[in-house]
Amino acid sequence: MRLSTAGRYALRAIVDLALHTDEGPIQCTDVAERQEISDQYLSQLFLKLKRANLIKSVRGPGGGYVLARDATQISAGEVLQAVEETLDPVFCVDEGRGPSCDRIDGCPTHWLWARLGEAIHQALDSVTLVELCQHSRNLTDHQNNTVV
Repeated sequence: MRLSTAGRYALRAIVDLALHTDEGPIQCTDVAERQEISDQYLSQLFLKLKRANLIKSVRGPGGGYVLARDATQISAGEVLQAVEETLDPVFCVDEGRGPSCDRIDGCPTHWLWARLGEAIHQALDSVTLVELCQHSRNLTDHQNNTVV
């Protein structure tokens, strides 16, 4: 399984929002600049994240985007599901895709793909934005203390 650019960028952007949550509403352009993502592309991703009730927009002077819920209550899986078509490793285990493969009942590998899909979802759903923020801060601390 390989995540799309949309998934990777959306997760980086929402972690950026979480890292700067104490600054109030954050402009999309600020996140785009820090994360080196096209402002137009990030605006599209923010629209999907907003539709999924993961972020909300604040209008007016000083407006921007904020998390819709506390960072402890938002998982990486939720973010990726908001912008990805599917997180399943193969189409035949994606329950939302309509008719599945005609061979499922006799397929020797379907069980493996279903198990892998469940593991992917569990892993992504078990990581919150708070944990990703902490990891990001640890990386920054490590980089700042590196002796060259």
